[in-house]
Amino acid sequence: MSRIGKLPINLPKGVTVTVAENEVTVKGPKGELKQKINSAISIKVEDGVVYISRPNDEKENRMQHGLYRSLINNMVIGVSEGYKKTLELVGVGYRASNNGQVLELALGYTHNIFIKLASEIKLETKNERNQNPLVILESCDKQLIGQVCAKIRSFRLPEPYKGKGVKFVGEQIRRKAGKSAGAK
Repeated sequence: MSRIGKLPINLPKGVTVTVAENEVTVKGPKGELKQKINSAISIKVEDGVVYISRPNDEKENRMQHGLYRSLINNMVIGVSEGYKKTLELVGVGYRASNNGQVLELALGYTHNIFIKLASEIKLETKNERNQNPLVILESCDKQLIGQVCAKIRSFRLPEPYKGKGVKFVGEQIRRKAGKSAGAK
């Protein structure tokens, strides 16, 4: 039995889960999310608790048992609390600004980078004196916010020598010694 798949999901107040054919819909105060599921996996909602089960121990069903439990749990957390990611731009001249849902990044290239974000993501930028610029993203969809963060980060990955680049707040970058440290 899957250790993750057999765990029940407790629904907070104001969150409803409905299962129709091969689709699970989760509604809450922060929004509504849908996820298609395999028809072999069965989902029951009883007394504010969601149970996920599989018909047999075939490899495919075992793999999807824990997967769908995690996806549904992330959806429940997203529509009740939401997800928030903060990116920090480390480097001289790196800036971030937004105009509605359009994010403008100055990351040391000859041109600025413009990204139009989905309407499900709430965008905020902070540029304070003597502080690194911050890009704050909020959404109820964990997959979407993670994908957007990975895209923004891919424009200038943190490098190990000076630590410059786009990184998550609180992320530790493994630093390397430069050329002078090795030449003795």
